[in-house]
This record gives sequence, structure tokens and C-alpha cells, in this order.
Amino acid sequence: MAEQVRVVVDAMGGDNAPAEPVKAAVEAVTERQDIKVILTGKQDVIEGELAKYSGYPTEQIQVVPASEVIETAEPPVFAIRKKKDSSIVVGLKLVKTQEADAFVSSGSTGAVLVGGQVLVGRSKGVERPPLAPLIPTTKGVALLIDCGANVDARPSHLVQFAKMGSIYMENVVGIKNPKVAIVNNGAEEEKGNALVKETFPLLKECKGINFIGSIEARDIPYGYADVVVCEAFVGNVILKLYEGVGGALIQKVKEGLMTSLKTKIGALLIKPALKSTLKSFDASEHGGAPLLGLKGLVVKTHGSAKAIEIKHAIFQCVQFKQQKINEKIAEHILEDQPDKTAEKQEQ
Repeated sequence: MAEQVRVVVDAMGGDNAPAEPVKAAVEAVTERQDIKVILTGKQDVIEGELAKYSGYPTEQIQVVPASEVIETAEPPVFAIRKKKDSSIVVGLKLVKTQEADAFVSSGSTGAVLVGGQVLVGRSKGVERPPLAPLIPTTKGVALLIDCGANVDARPSHLVQFAKMGSIYMENVVGIKNPKVAIVNNGAEEEKGNALVKETFPLLKECKGINFIGSIEARDIPYGYADVVVCEAFVGNVILKLYEGVGGALIQKVKEGLMTSLKTKIGALLIKPALKSTLKSFDASEHGGAPLLGLKGLVVKTHGSAKAIEIKHAIFQCVQFKQQKINEKIAEHILEDQPDKTAEKQEQ
């Protein structure tokens, strides 16, 4: 049997906790033998949920008690410092001490971001770890980087995002020489705000990435770029609009198919093809958003995540571990750092 990847799941985080995280854990270990899930949170609550299931390999699930819960509205820095026995802090510390390989949470985004950087720590040379979800396109998927971690990013941060995103898409998704584009309000190089105008020439000169220029938001769903680079404010707006339009469109399609007897008959005929198409554009099929550039694996899922999204995030972690994504990112980032020792010797 392959070596098991130990994935911590925050059983108390998110709108649907603890039911959905626990269900995801049970489904994950039932489907795969190469995973061990460590559930952090209130032990009696978690064990009560686990008691609802039978027939799963119980030896692949471990419960690590955590008496506190960080709520979404709490200030992240204060919560991480104050609630040291919370499911998020306990889980992240397991990754820090290498008692676990990865951490998945649907809880407070701010707490996961702060905890990831403070407790797990950034890889050497990484300026800002970005959140990077896979989003569906007509050609497959694209990586949106950053979607929520760094609102006030600098040009050097975006350049690192582009490098990290390229490594991710090549090693995790399997796209050779992935196309990198920066989000802009036009295709012309002279377009954009100050951040985009300053970053654009840096990306053009950046070795090791396939930079194709600007991309407008309307072109993202068509898969014109494999890595979509932006700062977190823009990225989060794109992600949320993406999800909202997708949900609204599915709702209108379903309503349209139920308007008459003819459309209902048509719906039965196209149901298999429509279901397959809609599934390919379901973001939950692609797991969560990894916080790239850390010393350990940290993945954030939606606050409203159901078991299917959390389960795929667990599977994501296995692939991250097997492909050594963090190690490859750290290696490439360090290659681009000036040799400080040599500089000192020359002085």
C-alpha cells in the first residue's frame, strides 16, 4: 500500500460544520487507502457525527481534540493568538510539527491566512503567500492567483504569483509551459491601473514563465490563459462573480426547461449531456484554494462548502504532497534571489 498522506480537516469550520467536514472525511477514506484524515475540533461532537456512519475504515480517521472555535467575525490575528486550542490553531500546529502533511478548513479565511503564515510559516524567499483556486473554463481549468490573501499587493508579489502559478499548473494540472496573463481592463500594454502598468514589464522580462500579456475578465472563462494573475481584491471579485453568474445561469436553465410539456420532454432527452456539462463547470469539483508558498500545505475551502468540495480538497492535498509542490516553489523562488553572501564578500 502507498504511503498515507495525513490530512488535517477542521471539523468545526464553515457554515455546515461539523456534518459536512466529517462526511467528507468518511467518504475520502472510503474511496482511497492512501489517506489518513485527522479531524480537529470538539471530540464529543465529532464522534457523534462519526457514529452516523458504518463500514468505513475507522483506522484511517483520527480525532484530535480542540475545545475552541474561531468564528468568522472574529479579528484573525487576535483569534489566532487568543484561541490556542481552536480547531484551526491545533490543526495548523500539527502541520508545523510535521505530525500532518496538510490542513483543510472551511472556517474563517482570515484566521487560516494568518495562521498559515504565522504558525506554518512562509518558504524562504516568498514575499506573500497567495490563495489560488482552480476555476472552470471551456478548455478545462485556470488558476486564479491571488483570490483573497493580499489586497495591497506590490509588483514583485504579482511576479512571484505568476511563478508559483506556473509551477502549480505544470506539476498539478499537467499543463506544459502554461500561459500566464495579468488581469487588465484592456488588451493593450498601456492600459491598466498603476499596479498593472508597473507589473506588466516585469512579467515580460521574467524568465521561466510563458507570459502572454493582459487578459480581460470576459476572456477568463474561455481559457485564454492557464494562470490568471491579479491582486486579491480583483481576484475575489472575479471569483465571486464567477460563482454567482454560474449559479444564476443554472437556475434559469432549469426554469426554462420546465415551462411546458415540450421543454420537459426535451429536458429528459438532454439531461445526461447537460448534467455532464454543468458538472465540468462546478467549482466544487476542483477542491479548495491552496495557500501557496508556505512550508506546509494549507487549503481553504468555501465557508459554505459541502462534503464533495472538502473531499476533493483532501484529494488535492495528496497530489500536492506527491508532486512536492511546496518544495518546487521554494526551490524556484530561491533561484531568483540574489546571493546575499556573495554581495557581502564583494563589499
